[in-house]
Amino acid sequence: MNQPANATGRAPRGGNGRAGREPYDLDAVLDIAVRAFNEFGYEATSMGVLAERLGTSKSAIYYHVTGKEDLLRRALERALGGLEGILAEPGAVDGSPAERLRFVLRGAVRVLADDLPYVTLLLRLRGNTELEREALARRRAFDRAVAELVDEARVEGTLRADIDARTAVRLLFGMINSIVEWYRPGGALTPDQLADDVITVAFEGLRVHSAGDAAAASSLATRVSTS
Repeated sequence: MNQPANATGRAPRGGNGRAGREPYDLDAVLDIAVRAFNEFGYEATSMGVLAERLGTSKSAIYYHVTGKEDLLRRALERALGGLEGILAEPGAVDGSPAERLRFVLRGAVRVLADDLPYVTLLLRLRGNTELEREALARRRAFDRAVAELVDEARVEGTLRADIDARTAVRLLFGMINSIVEWYRPGGALTPDQLADDVITVAFEGLRVHSAGDAAAASSLATRVSTS
């Protein structure tokens, strides 16, 4: 008589090799790996460290990926694919240069907020491997596309022409990239509000420009101080 599969008393094992537990899927493995890469640095993070973080064996990780470089490749593709995908959306293609620039910058903030650990990893690359150099080249291509929009907006007359386009892009992304150092998803500041604030500062600055703006700022300051 055939015994049922669990008649031995052993707990079923998932693809990650953890007896009696739900197996990690690839997304979960990737999330934990990216957090470890950001904490220790990619080069200093061994497969043993990842296995310990996952509570499994090194061999179980190979169930999902071919190795540490495969994890890095997938993580960078998630960050870069998100950024590059913005440029293909209708809002980045249709409309005036200024409108398209706003759309792309807003999208970049959203990608950063939605995939914060992945973009953080991208921003911390040093170009020590061919994979990293390829990723950095793709990021520079994205920056060049944004610089072209800045140039078009300058020619159009909607952006000031006395600041070099490449300098403007560096300043814009310096502001956006700094978000990884302080933004905490799930807090009071939503990704949409964050994007609104970045766009306002980038295009309007912090200075009050009219009496109406001044009144609104004063009213807001009063509400904040009394709340």
